[in-house]
Amino acid sequence: MTQQRFFPFLILLLAGISWGATQPLGKIAVDAGYRNFGLIFWQLAISALFLGAVQILRKRPLSTHPQALFFYVFIALIGTILPNYAGYQAAIFLPSGILSIAISAVPMVTYPIALAMGLEKFQALRLMGLIAGLIGVLLLILPDTSLPDPSMAIFIPLAFIGPIFYALEGNIVAKYGTAGTGPIELLLGASLVGMVICLPLALMTGVWISPLPPYGIADGALVLASVLHAVVYATYVWLISRAGSVFAAQVAYVVTVSGVFWAMIILGESYSAFVWLALGFMLIGLFLVRARHN
Repeated sequence: MTQQRFFPFLILLLAGISWGATQPLGKIAVDAGYRNFGLIFWQLAISALFLGAVQILRKRPLSTHPQALFFYVFIALIGTILPNYAGYQAAIFLPSGILSIAISAVPMVTYPIALAMGLEKFQALRLMGLIAGLIGVLLLILPDTSLPDPSMAIFIPLAFIGPIFYALEGNIVAKYGTAGTGPIELLLGASLVGMVICLPLALMTGVWISPLPPYGIADGALVLASVLHAVVYATYVWLISRAGSVFAAQVAYVVTVSGVFWAMIILGESYSAFVWLALGFMLIGLFLVRARHN
C-alpha cells in the first residue's frame, strides 16, 4: 500500500478508536443524570474552546460570509444537535455497546443516499452489504434474549437516527463542499452556532448542567468526550474532503468495534450471542459496502 493510500487509512483507524471511546463516556454522563441539550451545549462549548485555541494558533480568522454561516448552521444541526439528541436519548435505555453497533449503519445509509445524489454507482455487492446490515439490525431487535431486557428493543430505532443524519451530512459535504472553510474553521463555527441554539433549549427544558463544582466522574467523562469529539469530527470532515463520503464513513468500522470493547473495558458490559452475531453481520455489511480507493 502506497503512502498516499496508507495515510488516510491510518487517520481513519486513529479517529475511529478515539470516536469509539466517546460512546461509553457519554453513557457515564447520562447514567449520572445529565441529559440531551445540557450535554450537547457543554460538548459544543468545550469543542469551541479547543478549536478556537487551534484557530488562534493558526492565525486564521473565522469566515462570516453567508455561505459559511449556512454551513455552520447545517453542521450544527445535522452533524451534532439532532444526532446527539437522539443518541443521548437512546443511551438512557440501551447499553453503550449497542449504540456503537448502531454507528456501523453510517456507511450503509451513506451509500443509498450517495446513489440518489449521483455520487456513487450501483453495485450488487454493496446491495448485499445493505442486506447484511439489515440482518444485523433484526438480530438486535427480534430475539427475546438479544438484549439484557427485551423491552429495550423498542428503543433500537432511536439509536439509528444519528447514523442517518451523519450519512446525510457526509454526502452533502462531499457534493457541495464547505463554502471554502477548512475542517477546524467549519467545526468551530458550527460549535458556536450550536451553543446559541442549545443554551435556551437546555434552560427551558430543565436539563442545564452547572459548570460550578463539585465535579465528579461524569463531568470528567463529558470533558474528555467533548475534546475527543472536536478532534475526531474535524478529522472526519477532512477525510470526506480528501477521500470521499463513503470512504470517510468507514470510520464506523473502527468506531463500532472499538466502541464495543471500550464499553466492555470501561463499563463492564457483556453481550449475548445474538449481539455478537449482529455485530458480525454489521461488519460484513460494512465490508461489502466499503468504498473504493479514490
